[in-house]
Amino acid sequence: MRFILVHAKLTHILMIMRAPLFIFIPFILYSCTQPSPDYLSQAQRDISILASDSLEGREVGKKGETLAAAYISRRFGALGLSPAGTEGWYQPFFVKESQNPHEKAVLSAEDSLTGTSGKNVIALMDNPGEEVVVVGAHFDHLGYGGFSSLHRGDSAVHNGADDNASGITAMFLIAEMLQQKKLQRDVLFIAFSGEEKGLWGSNFFVKNPTVDLKKVDFMINMDMVGRLDSAKGMAIHGTGTAPEWSQVIDTTNTVNLKVIKKESGVGPSDHTSFYLQDIPVLHFFTGQHADYHKPTDDAELINYEGIVRIANHITNIITHLDTQPKLSFQKTKDESRQGPRFTVSLGVVPDYLYDGKGMRIDGISEDKPAQKAGLEKGDVVIQLGDSTVTDMMSYMRALSSFKAGDTTEVTVDRNGEKQVYDIQF
Repeated sequence: MRFILVHAKLTHILMIMRAPLFIFIPFILYSCTQPSPDYLSQAQRDISILASDSLEGREVGKKGETLAAAYISRRFGALGLSPAGTEGWYQPFFVKESQNPHEKAVLSAEDSLTGTSGKNVIALMDNPGEEVVVVGAHFDHLGYGGFSSLHRGDSAVHNGADDNASGITAMFLIAEMLQQKKLQRDVLFIAFSGEEKGLWGSNFFVKNPTVDLKKVDFMINMDMVGRLDSAKGMAIHGTGTAPEWSQVIDTTNTVNLKVIKKESGVGPSDHTSFYLQDIPVLHFFTGQHADYHKPTDDAELINYEGIVRIANHITNIITHLDTQPKLSFQKTKDESRQGPRFTVSLGVVPDYLYDGKGMRIDGISEDKPAQKAGLEKGDVVIQLGDSTVTDMMSYMRALSSFKAGDTTEVTVDRNGEKQVYDIQF
């Protein structure tokens, strides 16, 4: 089905984009967990616009991406930042998508071939020092579905409130918070596009940087930071990319976040592009959920207070390191390539923030082995066939031993009781 942008909605969003933005009360470093009402209301406003149906899922190369980029540039300007792209706020890029699945897409600055045009939105907070901190988040999403969508049924707008309007909104908050500090290092804010198609925008930026990458101290990325659950905590990836990271994270966590540290600098988001340039990185992530890459990832499900807390923590990190020596980059194990290959699936969404024994199920896909067997959200898989499951890696190793048509037993811990189910892949 082909969808058409409703004129009334387009007019409404453009009026909002022209309207004066809220004047924020200065944000003071605090140890309590109640953020300023002005930050909460602005976060709600930003996500309601970026995740509205009017932007049609913000797919790279589509009208929704253009509208989102325009809104982001206006917000950057209202926050007192300066344009830092190659064309004002924007850094256009062009991608010729490969027809061969074994070849990478070809990125260039010019539309000389048939493919997809996109744009990063880049802004600079110009401070006295020479070194640079990069704060990034991607703003594109899946449009009406198709590639990468987990939705079954008719085509529908994938608004991507958590993925990743939440990261862009956190970036705006950080920019506002940092305006109250007297920093020495420059801060480069980048809203990447094309992340969903393969880190296109960040890949293009590091190969065509608008600043000297040798002057970049570190990069902080926010991708899916809108579903903070204090019981489950928040994952910070890349903590092994500089020996100082772990202590810095603990020292600056004044908002009582439960942090789960992951060392690897490689992952399925834009920080990877910077890590591969030998730049220390951190990637903030509040976890997978049942609405991931579905039309149900909407603004009303966002934890806005959680976004403000995360933004405050990142602001603390940047402020704390501003007068410290440049971080020491170190390589980490590529955890994304260490896992075994498998050809079958239980049809579950793992809880990537679970730090207990086993693999906790955070969502169940319809008509898949887990649902047919009777597994439920919240079950913790502790045995799969002959293999004991203690964590995500052992779960993947166990899964890799099966092929389509195999049957086995799965043992789960459900509310403290062990239950056994028959599974057919």
